[in-house]
Amino acid sequence: MCCRGRRAFTLIELLVVIAIIAVLIGLLLPAVQKVREAASRIKCANNLKQLGLALHGYMDANNGLPPNGNYVWSGSAVTTTNAWSGMARILPFIEQENLFRGIDFTTSYNAQPGISSKRVGTFICSSEINDRGFGTDPTFGNKHWPINYALNMGTWPVLTAKAAGMQSGNGAFIPNRGFKPGDFTDGFSNTLAMSEVKAFTNRMSGASNATVYSPPPPVPATAAEVLALGTGTFNPASFCHVEWVDGKVHETGFTSVLTPNTAVIHTDYAGTKYDVNVVLATESNPGDTYAAVTSRSFHPGGVNTLLMDGSVRFINNTITLTSWRAMSTRSGGEVVID
Repeated sequence: MCCRGRRAFTLIELLVVIAIIAVLIGLLLPAVQKVREAASRIKCANNLKQLGLALHGYMDANNGLPPNGNYVWSGSAVTTTNAWSGMARILPFIEQENLFRGIDFTTSYNAQPGISSKRVGTFICSSEINDRGFGTDPTFGNKHWPINYALNMGTWPVLTAKAAGMQSGNGAFIPNRGFKPGDFTDGFSNTLAMSEVKAFTNRMSGASNATVYSPPPPVPATAAEVLALGTGTFNPASFCHVEWVDGKVHETGFTSVLTPNTAVIHTDYAGTKYDVNVVLATESNPGDTYAAVTSRSFHPGGVNTLLMDGSVRFINNTITLTSWRAMSTRSGGEVVID
């Protein structure tokens, strides 16, 4: 009796098998990506929970929140008396005691690259695509490291009337002083403490860093209105949220001019498009600091936020502008309906 040999696959059968495998991979990849993004979003929320605990720990120890930078008017210009951010001040409460002890708060962070160059893991969302150093230092390589969680600096004005007493904004954090629980008449559960931001977002400025507005400019209502205010020379190397040590609004703050992830697209002379923030004048300049620094994230559909009561909420991009702005004021008396 003879034995019949095993029949080999034909070319058509092999192609059919490959096609089936390709279809299965195509079906599985989106599911894997969704699971990965869900995990990243949860990890991001956990970072914010840790930061919420840190804020309350700081408040308990210091009877109030930290200021985000300190400035005084010296007669003809603004003097920065302490440039360090509120985020730098809460380091001991996120298990960064050693880093905190190395800071000399009486000296500018520019003179302390051994501190400013450090990556603080709790400050970084795992979905951030630009988790890398910024600037150069001969000893440490980079001079700064970005941050993905920014302090709520209010709706639009940040620091104005600098020659006449310095007026601050209506958010949970401001320059020059830290608020106490009693200052939050809207309630901790109705007020944003932090929200996500993207590192290396481009920044545009106003026409002059010395402009004092009278009357104050109205809060822009659209991305086009924000962009119209950014009339300064555009520098593609000018970024936001790349220095966790810096107390300026474009580095460690956000405002609620626009709802989360609203694109503000500037197109340069070469046709390159940039999603930008607009700060009319920074806090250390004599002009009024009004800022449209938008909360952004790499999570589909919205951003993770931290409320002052320590809870974390995912806010959809579809939130109404009225509600988003209401959440950013500490004592506006608004009703949040979303």
